[in-house]
Amino acid sequence: MNGGTRVADSAMYGHLWGTAEARAILGEEGRLAGWLEVLAALARAQAAAGLIPASAAALITEHARPELIDVGYAAEQTRLASHSMLGLIRALQAALPSEAGEYVYVGATVQDITDTATALALRGIGALAWRDLRRIEELLLGLAARHRSTVMAGRTHGQAGSPVTFGWKAASWADEIRRHLDRLAQGAPRWLVGQLGGGTGSLVYYGELGLQVRATFCAELGLAEPGISWLSSRDRIAEAGQVLALVCGTLARIGGEVYELQRPEIGELAEPAAAGTVGSITMPHKRNPEASEHLDTLARLARANAAVLAEGVAAQHERDGRGWKAEWVALPEVCLLTSTALDTAIRLLSGLEVHPAAMARNLERDGGYSVSERALAALAPRLGKHRAQAELGTALAGGAGSGVTAERALMESGLFAPDEAAELTARPDTGACEQMTDLVIARAQAARAAERPTWP
Repeated sequence: MNGGTRVADSAMYGHLWGTAEARAILGEEGRLAGWLEVLAALARAQAAAGLIPASAAALITEHARPELIDVGYAAEQTRLASHSMLGLIRALQAALPSEAGEYVYVGATVQDITDTATALALRGIGALAWRDLRRIEELLLGLAARHRSTVMAGRTHGQAGSPVTFGWKAASWADEIRRHLDRLAQGAPRWLVGQLGGGTGSLVYYGELGLQVRATFCAELGLAEPGISWLSSRDRIAEAGQVLALVCGTLARIGGEVYELQRPEIGELAEPAAAGTVGSITMPHKRNPEASEHLDTLARLARANAAVLAEGVAAQHERDGRGWKAEWVALPEVCLLTSTALDTAIRLLSGLEVHPAAMARNLERDGGYSVSERALAALAPRLGKHRAQAELGTALAGGAGSGVTAERALMESGLFAPDEAAELTARPDTGACEQMTDLVIARAQAARAAERPTWP
């Protein structure tokens, strides 16, 4: 039976922790392809500077393909040499004609290869995240527009407060997603850079040709030139991880709302239920919010791994393997978790059930007491804000305790005339929710029209 010891690699459960697209980039074959691509680009850059024969660079490029590498031999040589790159180098040399073998991995250090390959992987992961975030934004904008005027209870500290609209809530989610898209766009020039410095980052191996070789090397891969070696500057990787963890956090916020509002006693939202879905193995009547719940789980794990990346920023001297090698584990985890969170959110939002009748019923159930903020605004000019707050608090608490409506409590308190109390409680007042929703939709539509559909 195949499958690793990590549940994330399980044939049964792997889909919960990473998508196939992300695994193709970050898995063994994808990682090997990335490292080989970097080695080939290095050879071409060196040949362009006259440091190695052009024929050798051509042969390295031709043979730097995963299907030509004996991975078992590479693994054996890695353990034998106790060096994280030498096993691959020897396996590539074994695949090459003898005249090209000595020109593999010249003047570079392990981190030159792995950091540059990481930038290539981030380019692929970022493209997936950009695509999926734009799809999520599109879905949320649709919800915001359709439910612009769908009134529901606003809730603070888990308790009902002044009314809002569901469209306004969805617009808040969309606005947050737009900021993540901005972060991805802003991060690309910082994250998608090559690394070539040699042992300490000084490029001393190449003499006066160092900067030229590095510039050509980066250009071969379509990456930006870093300006200065970043062997011990790990802020790029940490920042990318934090942005992805933030994305997961936002998706968990959306999932948390669905999780809470799907509760039967609230019933305002519900996850889509695919055919064959089993809510509970022991309680067949249940319809569990599995996707919403899982978004929170994924966000917790993403934050934990992003914290490991942040630890790596405190690196020592010109190169420090402690934090850098921790990235080999933590960064792919953040990327995989984010890929699943995005996919899960798309499926959740694509079929999200919205129940306006339940929203209206829940708002009416409290007897109109959600009017308190509006009543305070009406009373404050007469009594002063703080006195009005105290007297309204007493009146409304007494009314709720005796089971009368807010309209009657306001009237019997003597704070409002009967017609004033009736007008205040005649309909829910959602303030500027609809106008704010319109602003978010307009800004997002303008941004989408101006930006490229692909990243970077």
